[in-house]
Amino acid sequence: MAKPGATGVTRIINATGYSMKGLKSAWINEAAFRQELLLILLLMPFACWVGDSLNQILLLVVLSWLVVIVEILNSAIEAVVDRIGSEHHELSGRAKDLGSAAVFIALALNMVVWGALAGRNLLDWW
Repeated sequence: MAKPGATGVTRIINATGYSMKGLKSAWINEAAFRQELLLILLLMPFACWVGDSLNQILLLVVLSWLVVIVEILNSAIEAVVDRIGSEHHELSGRAKDLGSAAVFIALALNMVVWGALAGRNLLDWW
């Protein structure tokens, strides 16, 4: 059974509004989101310089934006956990740690790929 509510174009318009509200909330409330977003915006021109082909450029761009996506999901997990209660609970701590680990892995993956492509294409390491 479908949820009641808007359908069609109205649903898409509403969903877009919710997404913009989420991005605004992330910008206002999450310092890590702001830092990562600004870093990615600075790195985007370098993707064209580091990447040797369209595939490499797209890989750098997509992986970079993956960090922002994972950061937003991590922030959502933290908000839900904080909403439930401020007292320490093992599962709450685990949820926050897992979200943080996901961001760490996304950042590490970026460092490896950016470093490998920069080494190969710009410095002739390989």
